[in-house]
Amino acid sequence: MRSIIAKIAQALGLILAVIVLNFSMIHLTPGDPATVIAGESGAGDPETIAQIRAEYGLDRPFVVQLGSYIGDVVQGDLGFSFFFDRPVTELIGERLWPTVLLVGTSLVFAIVLGVLAGVFTARRPESTASHAVTVLALVGYSMPVFWTGILLIILFASVFDILPISGMRDVQFEGGTFSAVIDVIRHLILPALTLGLLYLAQYSRLSRASMMEVLESDYVRTARAKGLSERVVVYKHALRNAVIPVVTIAGLQFGALLSGALLVETVFNWPGLGRLAFDSILRRDTSVLLGVLLMSAVLVVVANLLTDLVYRLIDPRIRVGGSGG
Repeated sequence: MRSIIAKIAQALGLILAVIVLNFSMIHLTPGDPATVIAGESGAGDPETIAQIRAEYGLDRPFVVQLGSYIGDVVQGDLGFSFFFDRPVTELIGERLWPTVLLVGTSLVFAIVLGVLAGVFTARRPESTASHAVTVLALVGYSMPVFWTGILLIILFASVFDILPISGMRDVQFEGGTFSAVIDVIRHLILPALTLGLLYLAQYSRLSRASMMEVLESDYVRTARAKGLSERVVVYKHALRNAVIPVVTIAGLQFGALLSGALLVETVFNWPGLGRLAFDSILRRDTSVLLGVLLMSAVLVVVANLLTDLVYRLIDPRIRVGGSGG
């Protein structure tokens, strides 16, 4: 229990550090947000800019602005978007679940198929199919995520024309709940496939190497000597240990997965946090950008905490070792 409390305390400290760092970096960049806001309203005279600076607190010392922002964040107030003319919390609330859906689907797809491909190639390392999977993994790993997305758009829009290539829903959609779910799934396939292919290649190679090592271990030889079937040996005894490195890398790469989601959401016009961050950067909407960066940091921290919990489920040694904590 103490170890869990300690991890939560560390996570909160890390989030606080991220808030301070993000706020400092954005406010130290060249340019004046008040000038941008005045330009959006069609008035760029000095009096209007000074009024905007006073209204948004930009005329106060940096330390005072930082302290005020931290206090607002603690109360759940992430500020107001001058471009969208809405509270940042509402914007992030609308864009959060599409990003979670995209990233979660891509991660599950990459881990499940990557592990299965790794197990298959590890059991038959010299087969033609094993070499083919290895080559495909290298190709998938070497392709930039935006290039993969463009290729899939060309393939499924120009050649086959069977899947939607933009947005999350059909703007002309009419139907019930079930049809709406199917419509979202159809729009999700290409973005999730684009983002998942890169990590599928990594996880297949990693699980292959890990499985080959585990299959040579003493306890696997013992299980085989007891007369257990090869399926039981591989999927019940060996797989649990072989998948640990994949879980480790997946947890560490969650931040990179969110970064990749920004590119994928831009290519496919997916209405998530990545697209919102891209739009806020173009318009220098600092309140929205700070909110997106904070939410991204929270998602990464939560992902790491969940990774620790998964460790305890798949590795009994961690549960035994941490039982006294």
